[in-house]
Amino acid sequence: MPTLVDTLRTAQARRGPLLDDARTTAFRVLNGEADGVPDVTVDRFGGLYVVSLYRDLSTSEEESLLDAAMAAWAPTSLYLKRRPREARVLANVAKETLAPESAARGEPIESLTALENGLSFLIRPGQGLSVGLYLDMRDTRAWLLNEARGLTVLNLFSYTCAFGVVATAAGAKRALNVDASRRVLEWGEENARLNGQSADRYDYVAGDVFDWLKRLAKKGETFDLVIADPPSFSNTKEARFSAARDYARLAESAARVVAPGGRLVACCNHAGLPLKRFETMVAEGIALAGRQGRGLGSTGPSSLDFPSPPGQEPALKVHVVQLR
Repeated sequence: MPTLVDTLRTAQARRGPLLDDARTTAFRVLNGEADGVPDVTVDRFGGLYVVSLYRDLSTSEEESLLDAAMAAWAPTSLYLKRRPREARVLANVAKETLAPESAARGEPIESLTALENGLSFLIRPGQGLSVGLYLDMRDTRAWLLNEARGLTVLNLFSYTCAFGVVATAAGAKRALNVDASRRVLEWGEENARLNGQSADRYDYVAGDVFDWLKRLAKKGETFDLVIADPPSFSNTKEARFSAARDYARLAESAARVVAPGGRLVACCNHAGLPLKRFETMVAEGIALAGRQGRGLGSTGPSSLDFPSPPGQEPALKVHVVQLR
């Protein structure tokens, strides 16, 4: 019977093409049940490995897991994120417990630069539950790299603006990033400069996404590509958002600023929302906006490093719709 160290080594070995790709140093090396370790994921950023726990482990279980990871992968540094179901509720009151600022094993790392398809992104492993780049979106960003030349792009819920960096690298006419947090937008500006791009503050807008969509629609501004990648749940001063409940409302607001012939890239990473229901909600929102849409297909994350257990859909859903 394989040991935990064996299981971890096998999981990383399955990512062979990614291990050999000098242009990409950021990918997932362990994806929970599909790789034989339920409720645990591990993301790799060069020599930095970030372990996420989706259930409460005892101290001895955590120690055994971290020891096995060190033995299997020999990382420079190992950081730990605890993500029980209540993590989003506790995030502001128990941050140090959920996402310790210090390394669990190995060297402390304040920041490092990771590569994805030749582009650079700043990773900060001690900055909270999210470290700067959502790796399941790699294939979608690769798609954008081939699609954005000469287009105007609106990046909603932009986080550290990875889609904006990719759009600009692809030759987009403009990439406007909108997020509730000024701090992550400034991180996004750093990512732009890291790739030799100028960072115009007018293209990094802090505030409620729904509020900004109303403002843009009122001014008659439209975009060739609108990317909506919201968190599954969020709370701002203005409103609460739940993807499972509110995605049609988001699709409606986003559709109002898609140029005729343009595309809405609707994304959702909520495992409890089935793909077919998600596609229906997007279509409902587009219809509420008085627009007609033609689905161009739905995708998920790369199966190479984000495999799903047999019979289960990937949590991430990306649905592209062209609007008339």
